[in-house]
Amino acid sequence: MRHSSSGSEPDKRTLRRQFLAVRNRLTADDVRATGAALADRALELPELTHARTVAAYVSVGSEPATLALLDALRARGVRVLLPVLLPDNDLDWAPYAGEDSLQLVRHGGKMALLEPAGARLGPAAVQEADAVLLPGLAVDARGMRLGRGGGSYDRVLARLERAGADPALVVLLYAPEVVERVPEEPHDRPVHAVVTPEGVRRFR
Repeated sequence: MRHSSSGSEPDKRTLRRQFLAVRNRLTADDVRATGAALADRALELPELTHARTVAAYVSVGSEPATLALLDALRARGVRVLLPVLLPDNDLDWAPYAGEDSLQLVRHGGKMALLEPAGARLGPAAVQEADAVLLPGLAVDARGMRLGRGGGSYDRVLARLERAGADPALVVLLYAPEVVERVPEEPHDRPVHAVVTPEGVRRFR
């Protein structure tokens, strides 16, 4: 799949619609099956093998399923931090204590998200992570990620950079979402690796 790199937001909006349309055709069984394979591939990453703290997220809808991976990390003794969306689109963090500890939270006109019910640790807690698992819609050959457009993870990445923190940045996707090029803007930061149900690709 070939995409231009004009860097303009309208291009990003068009691409987001295209990738979401493909995802929305997946069945619940498709998502479940790929989630198990995604966990297997991700758990082979040295960055996750040696991590003590991983900042992750709970997938919703047709996103690549993350619960199997979250549970496997927790079973390894890894401290897993999950995001809590704030009114200004920034992210607070709370520890993952198993699927039963998640609650469905509706954020106005935005999508409903599964969020941890535990004590909030503050937006700076992500700086303690050895690895950060990022949602996205696509990543290109340079490691540039196309997000959903809310800007929450742009803030997270900027916060990590300001703090001098350098965790492994890993995006979780379906294989067709690894493309030649996506539009980028000056604030965009490349990720270190992408994990799909089929395998891992590194960018630096």
